[in-house]
Amino acid sequence: MNLRLNTLAKMVDSGSRVADIGTDHAYLPIELVKNGKIDFAIASDVAAGPLENAKTDIAEAGLSAKIETRLGNGLETVTHQDQIDTVVIAGMGGKLMVDILDAAWSKEYQFDTLVLEPNIGEAGVRNWLMMHNYQIMDERLIAEAGHTYELIKAKLTDTKHDLSEKEIFFGPFILQEKNPVFYQKWEGQLTYNQKLLQNLNKAKKKDEDRINEVNHHIKLIEEEINHDLK
Repeated sequence: MNLRLNTLAKMVDSGSRVADIGTDHAYLPIELVKNGKIDFAIASDVAAGPLENAKTDIAEAGLSAKIETRLGNGLETVTHQDQIDTVVIAGMGGKLMVDILDAAWSKEYQFDTLVLEPNIGEAGVRNWLMMHNYQIMDERLIAEAGHTYELIKAKLTDTKHDLSEKEIFFGPFILQEKNPVFYQKWEGQLTYNQKLLQNLNKAKKKDEDRINEVNHHIKLIEEEINHDLK
């Protein structure tokens, strides 16, 4: 397994019943069961091809009795009878992730622990967690094969845990740690947003709302990456 999946595996609590949504060859549930960290997992995917690959890999690992494959959209593949307490969703956009979580929430499917790795739109995911009484317990910002990944672990509570705008944008634990990947990621994002702003300002019909939003993002990023250089 690569660094990203290994880090996700470390964020899963021992003894959990896991649903891996959008499973990647079922690498994560196979690793968790093989190492004795969990005894049961659902490997779920919306596409039949990847799910067949997962099924083959599970069988080859001799774990078909402990890992079930399910074909379907998002968390629709999970039932109350499964007694799933931990949901892992990794490698998809934050908006799609929120849509999946929202669809389950509207049907009163709530899960104790979420381990999430959005590849874009992380702030939207954190905002959803905050608005649904999840408390972020751990975050990791890692770099691998030319990409940066934000991994978020959250637990359902009885109260709302307010985050500041910067904590939603950067991540409360990531902001606290500010590892070298933080600067690598946000210096790149600063350049991207500055170019985007130039293009938006060149447009014949200017989108003022978008310009203001990008300007605000630039200000947030500059404040954080320049703060430590003073």
